[in-house]
Amino acid sequence: MNKVVLDGNSLTINDVVNVARKGYKVEIDESCRKKIIEIRKYIEKNWITDEAPPVYGFNTGVGKLKDYNIDMEENDKFQKNIILSHCGGVGEPAQEEVVRATMVVRLNAFCQGVSGLRIEVIDRLIEMLNKGVHPVIPVQGSVGACGDLAPLAHMTSVLIGVEEAEAFYNGKRMSACEALEKACISPIKFKLKAKDSLALINGTTMFAGMAALNYFDAKRLIKEAEISASLSIEAMRGEMAAFDERIHIVRRQEGQIKCAKNIRKIIKNSQRTTEEARKVHLKDDILHSTYKPRVQDLYSIRCLAQVQGACRDNLKYVKEIIEKEINAATDNPLVFWNEEDNRLDFLSGGNFHGEPIAFAMDILSMSLAEIGNISERRIFSLCDPTLSYGLPPMLVGEPIGLNCGYPVISCSAAAIASENKTLCFPASVDTIPTKSNQEDHVSMAPWACRKAKQIINNLNKILGIEYLLSARAIFITGGELGEFELGEGTKIVYDILKKEIPFTKDDSYMPAQSGPAIKLVQNGQLLYEVESKIGSLD
Repeated sequence: MNKVVLDGNSLTINDVVNVARKGYKVEIDESCRKKIIEIRKYIEKNWITDEAPPVYGFNTGVGKLKDYNIDMEENDKFQKNIILSHCGGVGEPAQEEVVRATMVVRLNAFCQGVSGLRIEVIDRLIEMLNKGVHPVIPVQGSVGACGDLAPLAHMTSVLIGVEEAEAFYNGKRMSACEALEKACISPIKFKLKAKDSLALINGTTMFAGMAALNYFDAKRLIKEAEISASLSIEAMRGEMAAFDERIHIVRRQEGQIKCAKNIRKIIKNSQRTTEEARKVHLKDDILHSTYKPRVQDLYSIRCLAQVQGACRDNLKYVKEIIEKEINAATDNPLVFWNEEDNRLDFLSGGNFHGEPIAFAMDILSMSLAEIGNISERRIFSLCDPTLSYGLPPMLVGEPIGLNCGYPVISCSAAAIASENKTLCFPASVDTIPTKSNQEDHVSMAPWACRKAKQIINNLNKILGIEYLLSARAIFITGGELGEFELGEGTKIVYDILKKEIPFTKDDSYMPAQSGPAIKLVQNGQLLYEVESKIGSLD
């Protein structure tokens, strides 16, 4: 059985993806379980009394109501009231993979043993995750300070069996109680005790899970963009000197060096990017009636490694932030053993503030938007014979005029790239005070994650369009340039595209062409085939 053992320290982004998308089961490391139980025993022996000093959310109100005391005999009701009142999310339900990522990140946070909740609560959440009870969590309503209060309250409302709460089970939406019953999770009604509620809902959890999924997808798209760019270079018979290793070594930027290396690997042994191929005059090349050495190409080709390499470097930072955050304790208050006094210290702090993830996702968004921007410039160039060294205008077939070519699908890439630019407005620089100014500065990390996901979805489309047009360019010039072999990686890609897309000399229904190209990016097939045959890209 595929499973992930949680210990609060070693959860990886791949682990989150495996739980979220592949249904891996989870369990708690035994040493962590022991620590959680020991901490809770101390709390129940020494703190479940009316004489205990005020501790936020334990025996006091929450938020602006922190100065109101809660009697212990009323604490069970108080714990439930926290959940009921904090189910303030609105909007569409989060995707199943996001809910599963949320649950595993929350569980991992408990493994550090500083949250103070009962092991019974943790085991119930594990059972829900492993049995596929996925709470309906509205995607809007969290400002990323005090973590994800609303989303996690919706998660917890299912855990305790609130009658009005809902969950998905086996793909069907139903009441929480029905989902728990069908999954054989009992009791249906589950009581929370002192400290349980805030431990469950106070943390950088849903957006940390989303960030992990976003990073995983972005890492794949970085490689995908190097392959689509390589096919465009082949289509325009690009000048490969710009990717000479010596140029990139003296720049010293790691991402740039890796990107250039990948381009060389993908285009290795290409004949189409040689001087001999560039000497072939295409009839639509009106700027160059006689051959002259090209010297250098447009920035969208020549500076490809510099631009996309910088995006690679940004992702390295993003990964570091996310892997720390999914192994962090981010609720409040936290409990720590004081060795000197042989007691627990309850400390109120702000680990729930989502600023690290907000910055990371804003940087991810800008990086992926730039990948889309430079891809769109290559798409534009493929359609302009004055920029592509004579590819047919709009990659049109004969007769020109009667056939229209690809102007509108290339325009779609421009429209999507523009959408991405708007989505790049940084969420992290926005803040709005909430809860009577108790939360006077917030991170907006959830929105940073959600708009980064939109950019990821958009980038799939832009790269699919680049694949389509570059493959079309190679197809339409087959008569003049067909004798020149493509590179080892680009040939793999072109052969798949030619098989999947019904290219003809005449115009044909565009969705029948763009749809398969975009799908090949979304499902990662082109990247998989390239890496399986020429080796992994760095």
